[in-house]
Amino acid sequence: MSVTIKSVEERSLCARKGVKAGWELVSVNGEEINDVLDYQFYIKSEHLILALINTSGKAKRVKIKKKENEDLGLEFETYLMDKEERCANKCIFCFIDQMPPGMRKSLYFKDDDSRLSFLFGNYITLTNLKENEVERIIKMHISPVNVSVHTMNPELRISMMKNRFAGASLDYLRRFAEAGIKLNAQLVLCPGINDGSELEFSLDRLSKLFPALQSVACVPVGLTRFRENLPALRLYSKEEAREVIRIVDGFAESFKSEHETRLVYCADEFYISAGLPFPGEDYYEDYPQIENGVGLCVSFESEFESALEDTETDLSGGVLSIATGVAAFPLIQRLAEKAKTVFPNKIINVYEIKNDFFGHSITVAGLITGSDLVKSLKGRELGKVLLLPSVMLRADEDVFLDDLSVAELQNELGVEVKTVSNDGFEFYEAIKSIQDQGGEK
Repeated sequence: MSVTIKSVEERSLCARKGVKAGWELVSVNGEEINDVLDYQFYIKSEHLILALINTSGKAKRVKIKKKENEDLGLEFETYLMDKEERCANKCIFCFIDQMPPGMRKSLYFKDDDSRLSFLFGNYITLTNLKENEVERIIKMHISPVNVSVHTMNPELRISMMKNRFAGASLDYLRRFAEAGIKLNAQLVLCPGINDGSELEFSLDRLSKLFPALQSVACVPVGLTRFRENLPALRLYSKEEAREVIRIVDGFAESFKSEHETRLVYCADEFYISAGLPFPGEDYYEDYPQIENGVGLCVSFESEFESALEDTETDLSGGVLSIATGVAAFPLIQRLAEKAKTVFPNKIINVYEIKNDFFGHSITVAGLITGSDLVKSLKGRELGKVLLLPSVMLRADEDVFLDDLSVAELQNELGVEVKTVSNDGFEFYEAIKSIQDQGGEK
């Protein structure tokens, strides 16, 4: 197999050797190049021989001597250099299966690509890994690998994922751990299915993979209103959420007493559903699963408070508004009140957005659509600046899940829209920057 070179950076090593866009890279030092992982692994040597095919179909060999970490200057048609691996599972809780019809095709694509786990931190199920791919991960020491485990019971995993390979693929965890590959695990918990004694079993089995296993996140199932012809599932009750927290905390404290790490954590959503306060900042150690919503609220509030501590009273005025999901609303409202202690002349309106698009059971900010923002905020006092969490937007795009753009939202509401990442310092700076001339009524 070969991969097509999209462009060659000017004055780069390959440019100086005459390599051109449109050529195909066949191998590096005799090793076939199939994707970005092959490429990144095999170009580490100081002495390279590139086998190429030019646009006329003629074979070329290029010798290159490079310094450590020096880039060759090649860019390829796609980041992976070939198509993403599609998920082969039919998980009973799959969020994509709960999407409404008529949305853009890309929103229905289920990726399950081991390369994306390494490159971008995506979670994979391991069910479509072939033996040669397992061996390559071990050979190249591709680490960490983030795995959607859900249960360590092979039969239950087959049942939950509707894939006959789901049980056997758990053995890859053992092989990776023995090879020193770092692992992170995720358990999407469904009431009465993989919690309770099954959760205790899974945590016990996963703990055997330590120290290769770095962390485990327990995340509650998310259910939209579009679940026709899908398995019957329900949300966690207050009591059930508390039971999950009890099991996880009991295991974590016992594990920490032996290994100085809790290893397993509940997502913030469990504490919200349980009506319990979040643990203290020390509980989350170095926030190993913050991208899974584990400790996100605590980290955000801590950062915001740190920023406020370094601020003298600021008498500048201005009107701004903040919109967020139902789950984060109490936190953002609380931080807005704290902000007023140092910005007493600013008017900060915080609005809770209920998710009519996916259903009110979806409470996270990241799944709020542009249409719900318009519906909830039209005619409200917004000032001239509306702050939104950047997770509402599709990755690297200025559009919401329903394809409404930020520009269109601004036109609909008559307000400047600014997005803020999940960073308390950035949130503080966004509030601080609002001045009378840019935010008066």
